[in-house]
Amino acid sequence: MTAVQLISLASQAIYVLLFLIVGAQALRRRLRATWDIALFFGATTLIVLELQFVAFTGATSALLTAIVGTLALALPYLLLRLVGDFAHVPPVLMRVAEVGLVLIAGALFLAPEPTPLPLVLILVAYFVVLAAYGAVAFVRGARLSVGVTRRRMEAVAAGTVFLGADVLTAGLEALLSPAEVPIVSAIGQLLGLLSAIAYFVGFAPPRILRRAWQEPELRAFLQRAASLPRLPQTTAIVRALQDGAAATIGARAAIGLYDPTLHVLRFQDPHSVLPNEVGAGDFLVWRVFQSQRAEYFPDAARAHPELSLAYRQRGVASLLIAPISAGDQHLGALEVYTDRPLVFSEDDLSLTQLFADQAAVILESRALIDEAARVRAQEEATRLKEDFLSAAAHDLKTPLTTLVAQAQFLERRAEAQPSAPADVSGIKRIVHEAKRLSVLVIELLDASRLEQGRLVGEREPVDLVELARDVASRDAYRSHHVIVSADAPVVGSYDLRRIGQVIDNLVENAVKYSPEASEVQLALAQRDGHALIDVTDQGIGIPVPDIPHIFDRFHRGANVDDRRFAGMGLGLFICKGIVEQHGGRIWVDSAVGTGSTFHVALPVGGRG
Repeated sequence: MTAVQLISLASQAIYVLLFLIVGAQALRRRLRATWDIALFFGATTLIVLELQFVAFTGATSALLTAIVGTLALALPYLLLRLVGDFAHVPPVLMRVAEVGLVLIAGALFLAPEPTPLPLVLILVAYFVVLAAYGAVAFVRGARLSVGVTRRRMEAVAAGTVFLGADVLTAGLEALLSPAEVPIVSAIGQLLGLLSAIAYFVGFAPPRILRRAWQEPELRAFLQRAASLPRLPQTTAIVRALQDGAAATIGARAAIGLYDPTLHVLRFQDPHSVLPNEVGAGDFLVWRVFQSQRAEYFPDAARAHPELSLAYRQRGVASLLIAPISAGDQHLGALEVYTDRPLVFSEDDLSLTQLFADQAAVILESRALIDEAARVRAQEEATRLKEDFLSAAAHDLKTPLTTLVAQAQFLERRAEAQPSAPADVSGIKRIVHEAKRLSVLVIELLDASRLEQGRLVGEREPVDLVELARDVASRDAYRSHHVIVSADAPVVGSYDLRRIGQVIDNLVENAVKYSPEASEVQLALAQRDGHALIDVTDQGIGIPVPDIPHIFDRFHRGANVDDRRFAGMGLGLFICKGIVEQHGGRIWVDSAVGTGSTFHVALPVGGRG
């Protein structure tokens, strides 16, 4: 047996094996697509059997030649029907193909032996044109697909190209010299083998090949799975799960999460063809969710006749559905679907269940992370509450104690010596401590308003230079040299009282933590659409570890002596909130022992 004969026999064997496989599928799944595939490979098998019969018996006739030619010409028409099962084919093209097949078949039966060259060329042109259309249609379908489906459709397109080229070489034999025919015939046999292999890969890929195709996408998904529970939102997790299932299985995917309050499955992904909510009796996905058993529906419309129209309108042909469960908790369902039949195989159902199980693990992990975050938030809230009570009690205690003690002293003195002159120094001390107490209470109220987003009020044009000079001239800061420097007015739209509060607080801190009689520089400028305020002191500075937290609520530097420097650690927290609500930012440069510079940048329009 020659190599050419061996190639021919191998390609014929593959076509016969394909017919047996797809024929069994057609009997098991009675769908138009399965029957069209079975007819296509049934025609090729009949051609193979007839050729083997002629080779074995040596018998030949014009009738037999016409039958083989008709079956061969039926292949592109059947291929066109297959294209129609997977994509849209213009009805006019189908009618032209049918009429052309009938006319050419009739001509074959009536033509004398040997077949006239013009008729051979017409036959070849008919076959090649329809095969080229089919190949292009499958390539276009492959580009719109992903994963296994894309590779299968690419294989079918390649098989169609090889088959068309095989027929083209057979037609060329009529135009060649006897010496050239064997070479072209060998090329044709090789093309026939390639078409058989490509069709086998496309229409009946072995499980090991499907797994090899799916492995890269599956591995990529599993590598990413550990990080999915930490995505910022559950919708992002669901979308990543859907994308992983779709890429691996080669179809579209949607996940519905169960809402126990409304007893519905919620599909949050905008690409899902299902409604946002699916309840009892709606669609096959609810049936699977209730039964908690994965199912494969080759024909969704036939499996659920009541909603067959809805499935067709939504472009759902085949379905793989698996429940998402964690123990006794029913979390939802994963649905992998396609608008084309026969994309899936039976073993894809186990892969879908694998993704559903992964989804359950990931969603449960996310629930645990959310619960842990909620517990941490409660603990943090409790800690902040305790810090607040501790700080408030500590800082309110000192002025209250002084105020009460001084008031009691004045009370006893008035009772003992009603005619004695008023103790002016004692009264001033009461007023001073009352003002200090008032400042602390106002800080607490401002911190509360800040958290509610109600701290900054109406805005108006404000000259920050004039405001800074007003702050610097206050009697409270006369113990230091507060120097304001500015080249020109700096005007923007701000809440006058709150921006004044920021400048006052920064200057007050600079004075509080600086040696007496030292300088405090207050510099203002306008640059790149922003008002810039810098407050520089020569004080104790801020330790490096404290700088990132200096604007946190209740935080004070580690080098601050509470006995010397009173305060609750709310001033800078409030300043930061006021600045940010104006669309600006605040930061600090500092070194222990040399002083600090607080920087404020505000958009001159008031908002960033």
